Amino acid sequence: MSLLPQLRYPTVTQLVASACALAAHRPGLCTLRQVGVSRAGRPLHLLSVGHARRAVLVVAGAHANEPTGGPTLLALAERVLSERQLRADTSWHFLLCADPDGASLHRTPAPRSLFDYHLGFFRPAAEEQPEWSPSVLPPHRLPPETRTLTRVIDELRPYLQATLHGTDLGGSWVQLTKDIPGLAEPFAKSAAELHIPVETGASDAAGWAASGPGVHVMPSPGAGAAYPSMPDDARHSTWYEPHRHGGLTAVVEVPMWASDLVDDPAPHPAPAAAMRRLARRLLRDALEVERVLAEALPRLEGLDGPLLRAAKWALELVPGLAADWMHTPPADNTMAYVGSVDAFGRRLPLRAAAMLLRVLQETDDRAAPGLERLVATWSDAFAERFRARWVPLEHQVEHQSRTVVAAALHARDRAA
Repeated sequence: MSLLPQLRYPTVTQLVASACALAAHRPGLCTLRQVGVSRAGRPLHLLSVGHARRAVLVVAGAHANEPTGGPTLLALAERVLSERQLRADTSWHFLLCADPDGASLHRTPAPRSLFDYHLGFFRPAAEEQPEWSPSVLPPHRLPPETRTLTRVIDELRPYLQATLHGTDLGGSWVQLTKDIPGLAEPFAKSAAELHIPVETGASDAAGWAASGPGVHVMPSPGAGAAYPSMPDDARHSTWYEPHRHGGLTAVVEVPMWASDLVDDPAPHPAPAAAMRRLARRLLRDALEVERVLAEALPRLEGLDGPLLRAAKWALELVPGLAADWMHTPPADNTMAYVGSVDAFGRRLPLRAAAMLLRVLQETDDRAAPGLERLVATWSDAFAERFRARWVPLEHQVEHQSRTVVAAALHARDRAA
């Protein structure tokens, strides 16, 4: 299946070069500064546009495998520079890449298919993710990227933090730490104009209130989780840091490949039975990867890189998650939700297999060819099941940009 995009995603080096050019072109309005370093010593850069005290912070690159945020960030910076009213009483600040170490390991500048995408896949374990590490680690063990992001939030005190995320295959949705009245309408209009489905039953937002189709409001701290086994919790992430200053966070998700199966609000005829079936498949697929890992581990003795750690972490999530799906009543009974869970259940073992494959290929391990065939088979099945169609990069960027601007304008009115 060929799903060829027309544009490429920029590297962190290219993002920094573009930000440097913007700052040099408009020195009175723009500044670019280093605000921290990664665990490996890579710089973290912040581009600022405008001088008003009221601030919006835009974060890209929190997840290495979600590359749309980089070009969206640049498009937003250019838009703020060209539209005076956006910066009339608001300064805009752009963290170019929250995880440059992770970005250096995820290598899919122009994927032609889901298989190509997974051949270069990397997504670190939760404790190594800048936004998620506070949900699984004590404060004294937080990585420097997390401490940098928290420090920037405390410095800017933004009324809105917009963090740019994405999904490989599915639809678009927004996650809010507090509701932004009025956001659902422009979000839905943008998605419709650009032929991007709205993921109305996103499994990432299972059990959350919705202020409109695809616009989900996170539950308050202390509320029960839809998936009790999951070790991380959005309510303990850096998304809640702006609350200390009266602000909120909008997480804007956009797909690389779209599926119209994730925006069907019709009731599923048997959601609980479907969830149990998906749980069994999840366990079966994970077991295939675990067998390859167990057989190869003696030959990998002494290796403990981020790819291997992340593959093991993904597999460790499976038993608890499958139990949640089997024994917890479905958080939603729609076709869209069951479809989103179906995608999640395919995604987790596929990602573990893809990262383990990279480890085996780097060591020229004999198990690599067989695992590569499995990754190819699962990738193609995923695309075929969900009728995947490529979303042009310019549409991904435009929709994400529009949603952030709409969130900023409506949140500003809310805060006024």
